[in-house]
Amino acid sequence: MRRPGAPASWIWWRMLRQVLRRGLQSCCHRLGLCVSRHPVFFLTVPAVLTITFGLSALNRFQPEGDLERLVAPSHSLAKIERSLASSLFPLDQSKSQLYSDLHTPGRYGRVILLSPPGDNILLQAEGILQTHRAVLEMKVNHKGYNYTFSHLCVLKNQDKKCVLDDIISVLEDLRQAAVSNKTTARVQVRYPSTKLKDGRNSFIGHQLGGVVEVPNSKDQRVKSARAIQITYYLQTYGSATQDLIGEKWENEFCKLMRKLQEEHQDFQLYSLASFSLWRDFHKTSILARSKVLVSLVLILTTATLSSSMKDCLRSKPFLGLLGVLTVCISIITAAGIFFITDGKYNSTLLGIPFFAMGHGTKGVFELLSGWRRTRENLPFKDRVADAYSDVMVTYTMTSSLYFITFGMGASPFTNIEAVKVFCQNMCVSILLNYFYIFSFFGSCLVFAGQLEQNRYHSIFCCKIPSAEYLDRKPVWFQTVMSDGHQQTSHHETNPYQHHFIQHFLREHYNEWITNIYVKPFVVILYLIYASFSFMGCLQISDRANIINLLASDSPSVSYAMVQQKYFSNYSPVIGFYIYEPLEYWNSSVQEDLRRLCSGFTAVSWVEQYYQFLKVSNISASNKSDFISVLQSSFLKKPEFQHFRNDIIFSKAGDENNIIASRLYLVARTSRDKQKEVIEVLEKLRPLSLSKSIRFIVFNPSFVFTDHYGLSVTVPVLIAGFGVLLVLILTFFLVIHPLGNFWLILSVTSIELGVLGLMTLWNVDMDCISILCLIYTLNFAIDHCAPLLYTFVLATEHTRTQCIKSSLQEHGTAILQNVTSFLIGLVPLLFVPSNLTFTLFKCLLLTGGCTLLHCFVILPVFLTFFPPSKKHHKKKKRAKRKEREEIECIEIQENPDHVTTV
Repeated sequence: MRRPGAPASWIWWRMLRQVLRRGLQSCCHRLGLCVSRHPVFFLTVPAVLTITFGLSALNRFQPEGDLERLVAPSHSLAKIERSLASSLFPLDQSKSQLYSDLHTPGRYGRVILLSPPGDNILLQAEGILQTHRAVLEMKVNHKGYNYTFSHLCVLKNQDKKCVLDDIISVLEDLRQAAVSNKTTARVQVRYPSTKLKDGRNSFIGHQLGGVVEVPNSKDQRVKSARAIQITYYLQTYGSATQDLIGEKWENEFCKLMRKLQEEHQDFQLYSLASFSLWRDFHKTSILARSKVLVSLVLILTTATLSSSMKDCLRSKPFLGLLGVLTVCISIITAAGIFFITDGKYNSTLLGIPFFAMGHGTKGVFELLSGWRRTRENLPFKDRVADAYSDVMVTYTMTSSLYFITFGMGASPFTNIEAVKVFCQNMCVSILLNYFYIFSFFGSCLVFAGQLEQNRYHSIFCCKIPSAEYLDRKPVWFQTVMSDGHQQTSHHETNPYQHHFIQHFLREHYNEWITNIYVKPFVVILYLIYASFSFMGCLQISDRANIINLLASDSPSVSYAMVQQKYFSNYSPVIGFYIYEPLEYWNSSVQEDLRRLCSGFTAVSWVEQYYQFLKVSNISASNKSDFISVLQSSFLKKPEFQHFRNDIIFSKAGDENNIIASRLYLVARTSRDKQKEVIEVLEKLRPLSLSKSIRFIVFNPSFVFTDHYGLSVTVPVLIAGFGVLLVLILTFFLVIHPLGNFWLILSVTSIELGVLGLMTLWNVDMDCISILCLIYTLNFAIDHCAPLLYTFVLATEHTRTQCIKSSLQEHGTAILQNVTSFLIGLVPLLFVPSNLTFTLFKCLLLTGGCTLLHCFVILPVFLTFFPPSKKHHKKKKRAKRKEREEIECIEIQENPDHVTTV
């Protein structure tokens, strides 16, 4: 009968929702009946799949070797700029100039020599040069031939000698001064650019660190320095043999540095090679193996204990254990599918077991709670079907949302390959997780139900003796074999209410959280939570560093920390490539170049040439004079010959032209260097389009930092938009519109809370934290959706009674799952890796914020706001009045019945 005042469209939507809900429940009920009738089949098929794909995973395991392809933005403009720069000027010839911290392309060996506090490393020139000579004399053997650095190094174009850092020349001058009993003050070292013995003006800002300048020195003379950085570049011809020899040389280089560190006590050595990043990135997986197994044991123990009861008949410890194992074998199957499809393992995939476990065990505990809510007098097959009908609708919806969000993360819009690979694997894991839960774990539930119906002990699988037999046995025997008949013989209708979590929620927690005196404190708590979240969200910045993905005690991280501390003032060096013919002799062009280079320390042939013309009093105001003096005089002087590599000439008839040139710019940076480099990049690129000078800027680190912030945040935005879209589209179709409304608010609150708090916890926005944010969306929906939908559909008299009913129905499963999830994260604390620290922090905040909303915030706020329960009161009163009228009519029509009574 239509409610007065209700529009027809609302009635139609309500009927449609009921039809859809009953249809979904009917499908899940039939699925439960199918599993209960064929449990052996649904148990065998997943087991066979796991064995087949698990063995394939072991045979096809292969780690990812290209770290740049994995963590650098796929569609980076810097990659195009690198190709253009390399086509104009070979990058091998500019390695000594085009310096960047950890991302120099090709093979190399790099060492930082650090003096003790208060010492001047320039006074230890002899010891440093001994280390340098040991590197040059080091030999590697390949097929009977011994190769030294001189066989493998990058050669100069001028004299075909190895490219070496100019700081070596400075150290040799200092050593000669010390040998000839001269004071080091006679060798004037300036910073960041110094004049060498051959007359060249060399930039050494990234080779000399911890510099203290002479007070009131106009020429920036160096008083002392703490660190020196030397790089040895190897030639890369693209051949496999050359690459193999280079790899052997790098290994020997690292071994030599460790050996020399033991011999030298007057300074510390920090070494780095091109493979160090890759090796230390994969080191996390090696370090985390045992900890992941410990985590699995903790989850198994927690699930087993939380599924147990004193009642030996209805206790289900093995179901908790088998539920976790079900998720494990689904993850193994997903890994097998990944490797069969030529996937390569990387350390970011370490988070998949924890992500899949958090979702899978939620389905396990919900299904177990659904079983406990069924009537005991039903056959076990019908009980399984009823549990499926009660639980699988919501679990199907949450699994679908997992698939949608991670599917969007695996879309072409994702610009980070590591995120894309992770999301692809997560989609496969979610599908297999869902299949294994309703098949493998469903079959286990069928067998457990059959044992319970036949009154077998839940642990020992023996018949439970009668009450009379138990009364004649000792107390310990009664405790072990008691089926709870004493508790259920009086007034309890549901023996499962004696589960310790269920009992705690029903008898203690529900009454406490809904107490009117507790509610103000909860509101204040939420305001504090929202304030900190908002404050953290305002401080978000894309300052992620690649060292956040490495093992924390690795040589790469130690090197990066020292490098950042002592060499962050003048690095990295930015290549400034002018790729079109330019009128360099024109005064307006010269002014434009000066304006572009203002604020930078420039290593420029143009500036040096202008000074040369000024000192030589030569006029070169036209093209022919400018190029003629440049070629015949300037570039032939020894101190300027190295600029030949920076200019490309072309000859058309008798006329020479400059078709391209390059110079180097160095910005003075602070400790937060990466952020400033990104700002410099974003400032220079628009100028290349607006100015008359056509140029590109490039540094090897730009490949990793170019639009990185946008690349990592796009997957979260797309996933969040997908969740929002799905919830809006189902606003009028699934269960109740207010359920979706509250779900959107809850998920938004949890997501923003995790985002803000992880920022305050110094978690950078890298690919790991972004994946955790995508997971937070789904984890929040997974736990809040059943609670909210049960609340909006509840028919109790008041909102307080409705939320108590919801917590009593789903609180046990939520608490079991979140507790298992958080306990399983504890071993990650003991993995010495920045990647696992980030994973631990983000997932801890995810579980903590979800638990806070489910058990504290929502139970209080739902008692203040809609949906109202007044119409349920009216319905019950109308039904009660109608029942009383019917009884009165029956009594009036049959007065003999009253007399009989």
